[in-house]
Amino acid sequence: MKKKTNKGLKIICLNRKGSFNYFFHDIIEAGIVLKGSEVKSVRNGKVNISDSYGVEKNGEIYLINSHIASYKESSYNDHNPTNERKLLFNKREVNKLIGKINRDGFTIVPTKMYFKKGKVKVEVAIAKGKKHFDKRQVKKTRDWNREKARYFRKTS
Repeated sequence: MKKKTNKGLKIICLNRKGSFNYFFHDIIEAGIVLKGSEVKSVRNGKVNISDSYGVEKNGEIYLINSHIASYKESSYNDHNPTNERKLLFNKREVNKLIGKINRDGFTIVPTKMYFKKGKVKVEVAIAKGKKHFDKRQVKKTRDWNREKARYFRKTS
């Protein structure tokens, strides 16, 4: 009997605010270290990564300000919802990220969290912040595309 595996990704949460506030240069997939009650909350979809970012501590990358809600059924073994969570990279990737952060003024921004073959993965972008005029330009083009679609819908 063949064992069925789901090769697709089950997306848990997205960081839509990240693409508005940052220019993405590289996108890397990383694992994340979670406790048992955190995994249960993630499976329920109680995750928010919209304001989170990555920092370097002792040669490792940590995800700061991500919120994983407390799991109601866990007893004494519950977790702190806003803990720092370690991201799992290869040593070469860690060195590359640290170099980019320190030298070039980039930051690490999570873009999405998903399940891949039963493991929780985080898609992380090496990003540079947008200026105010860049954000205004994005809003202008978005509004123009919406108006254009509305106009063509009326004329058809």
